[in-house]
Amino acid sequence: MQMLKTRLPDWVQDWLEVIVPGAQILLILFVAWALQRTLRRLVRRASVRYQLPDELLVPINGLIRWVIIASALLLVLERMGVSATVLWTAFTGFATVGAVAFFAAWSVLSNLFCALLIFTVRPYRIGDYIEVLDTAEKPGAKGRVVDINLLYTTLEDHGAAHTAAAHSGAWLQIPNSLIFQRVVRRFQVVPPPPAPPAPAADVPNAAAAPSVAAPPPVVPGPFNTP
Repeated sequence: MQMLKTRLPDWVQDWLEVIVPGAQILLILFVAWALQRTLRRLVRRASVRYQLPDELLVPINGLIRWVIIASALLLVLERMGVSATVLWTAFTGFATVGAVAFFAAWSVLSNLFCALLIFTVRPYRIGDYIEVLDTAEKPGAKGRVVDINLLYTTLEDHGAAHTAAAHSGAWLQIPNSLIFQRVVRRFQVVPPPPAPPAPAADVPNAAAAPSVAAPPPVVPGPFNTP
């Protein structure tokens, strides 16, 4: 490197402290841009192969983009002369805030992670009839899967579909994290409609009612002469 500096003109040597870090920063930005495009292309191919919905691609691409941007920013600041101690302090501060936010939004993040598992493992699909049970012996929420998003699995209530409540649109929204905490029964065919409630017993008519016993005849006595 010293031999190269001696062969360069004087005005170039004066600008080497700016040219070299600038070239390194441009190289870092170019590598980050190429890496982001490559990873997004891989995610798109995986989504086509595994039939992942578009709702799942948006957070994945966003996570990839922000991780690459944060890494590139740290490298650029280091090339600009920012102390590594300052960068580490800032990183630990952001990590602490991120950990607190992670635990605060754990319920939402668990639903997002379970949605990823549902889209990849495919325990059920849209159009399937499932029943979410606490145990295998007790009945639970039963219906046809009409929508799967990042937070909820929406069922068309199977009981309301065969009653007058079907006209009012009865839906069951079950959190995705709850799906992995319960027993899920998946029907291969459309389950039979629920049994109607037993009709009330008919009130017996007067003819069938038992006759009331007649009062005993009055026996004449010394104090009740007829």
